[in-house]
Amino acid sequence: MNSIKRTARVAGLLYLLMGLTAAFSIVYIPSVFIVAGDATATANRIKAAESLYRIGIASDFIAQIIFIFLVLTLYHLLKGVNKRHALLMVTLVIVSVPMSFVNMLNQTAPLIVLSGADFLSVFDQHQLQALAMTFLRLRSHGIAAVSTFWGLWLFPFGILVIRSGFIPRVIGFLLFVAGFAYLASAFTSLLLPRYAHIVNRYALILEVAELPIIFWLLICGAKDQSLDDHAPDRAIA
Repeated sequence: MNSIKRTARVAGLLYLLMGLTAAFSIVYIPSVFIVAGDATATANRIKAAESLYRIGIASDFIAQIIFIFLVLTLYHLLKGVNKRHALLMVTLVIVSVPMSFVNMLNQTAPLIVLSGADFLSVFDQHQLQALAMTFLRLRSHGIAAVSTFWGLWLFPFGILVIRSGFIPRVIGFLLFVAGFAYLASAFTSLLLPRYAHIVNRYALILEVAELPIIFWLLICGAKDQSLDDHAPDRAIA
């Protein structure tokens, strides 16, 4: 049977895989390679472990592909609750993914800048290292911009969860908390960068509110019934 429980567990697995690959690229890789305020040390780390750095780029790429399949699976799971909210959820994700792909160029650029290619001989070593660090800074700002959509998509998702009847309502409200945290972090980084490190510290804690939906979908699934028998679309006028 094409059940809600099975679809929910597929969504949970995709969500978990996306979270792991994204965290590896966005959190772990920068912590290994970037030395704050030291372009030379950062460049040396990238050249010393280029394979790991490339794995980080590939991990980001895979995370975005999984994100697409995740939101389509969630759409299949929740479209019967409210189709307009489900479409909005998908749209916000689909907008964010190309932005993330473009931002990957900033992560790839240091490999080119530090490659020692002949056409870069007009720059001295310190200039190349500074340029590599500049691209990494641009990637950081790009992530801040994309994370506005990582927050926004959680609002229609949260509404759908609350109204679904087969996922605990509290998980939907937790998605709102995580959504506000992403937005607070993004807009502070873009508009008030002086305070970004303070806001990001607390936002990261609140973003953990996104985790319960992953484990609920993966472990508990949902009340087992045919998706075809699910309640009809309850669109809001």
